[in-house]
Amino acid sequence: MKKNKIIYWISTVLFCAFLFLTSISYFTDPKFIEIYKHLGFPQYFRMELGIAKIFGVLILIIPQVPARLKEWAYVGFGITLISGAIAHFNSGDPIGYIINVLFFLTILVISYVYWHKKINENIVANSTII
Repeated sequence: MKKNKIIYWISTVLFCAFLFLTSISYFTDPKFIEIYKHLGFPQYFRMELGIAKIFGVLILIIPQVPARLKEWAYVGFGITLISGAIAHFNSGDPIGYIINVLFFLTILVISYVYWHKKINENIVANSTII
């Protein structure tokens, strides 16, 4: 159904745009150095996470990427966002920081659910009755 495909692409592009822009900021915005210090993470983790997020965004956004790889990207982003919410909570950050992370986790879940709906529709559309 076209509705499922539209919801999938809107949620995926919104999520990927956010993640891609924050990933670039990890390398270019000095504010992120302070954020990682505040959260208690080493600076090399900021660099690793920035690179991993860029690869994850590419995996989600490119349609030809195998489904198993997309599944792992969704899992990785889910773990990253849940860990980010926990880190902000444990650092005593304002609730708005946590809500922001959970908002994008919700967008990720919507993308994941509608990705599966899109895949199932493609399987049904391509199957033949014998």
